[in-house]
Amino acid sequence: MTDPVPVLEAVDVRKRYDDVDALDGVSLAVGAGECVALVGESGSGKTTLLRCFNRMVEPDTGRVLVNGEAASGEDAVALRRRIGYVQQEGGLLPHWRVRRNVALVPWLNGSADAERLAAEALEKVGLPDAVFGPRWPRELSGGQRQRVAIARALAHRPGIILLDEPFGALDAITRADLHESFLALRTELRVTTLFVTHDLHEATVLADRIAVLRAGRIEQVADPDALRAAPATDYVRRLLERARLIAA
Repeated sequence: MTDPVPVLEAVDVRKRYDDVDALDGVSLAVGAGECVALVGESGSGKTTLLRCFNRMVEPDTGRVLVNGEAASGEDAVALRRRIGYVQQEGGLLPHWRVRRNVALVPWLNGSADAERLAAEALEKVGLPDAVFGPRWPRELSGGQRQRVAIARALAHRPGIILLDEPFGALDAITRADLHESFLALRTELRVTTLFVTHDLHEATVLADRIAVLRAGRIEQVADPDALRAAPATDYVRRLLERARLIAA
């Protein structure tokens, strides 16, 4: 039997900004229902790679495929409307109430059930629509705003979700609570997930596999246990040591 086609795939992707190689020949494949974390220091290329998959970044060379088809061959707006996306700080529209924020993509896609889908998505992230739907984003805590952002990404029932540092600005208790909710959602929905984090410990908790990037290149891709057991490079070992995931 042949291996199934990856849901997300980057093949020898390169992206350069002025004299900096943001991505330098990156290849990565994400399978159906899998969660892969992109980890590395600032400037390693994590967010650039993530945004190649919804065409917020266009690579200079290489191939980016979504469900086996070239992302470049699809209208960028249409592609973004079928891929869930959670940006840093949530990105909620402050002049729209919560329910309208969550209903945004179903509404843009012409769904007659946009508000019902929004209400269902809010329930899935633990925010009852009757209570939170009428509120303004400014009336929510940081953790609640991130839950709303995740609900907005899920409202149109995408098969793929991209998350860029979704929990990075939250306090430790709120982060732990959202981690539990995120794991439960992944189990329930089996959505294919690619997410960026600077926190290696967070990646080991949430991801099936971790891709460690450095200066636009992938140093290692492995599941959390394999990463801890056999760091492929000195850089990966140092990251694990700093995160106290292995002994120094």
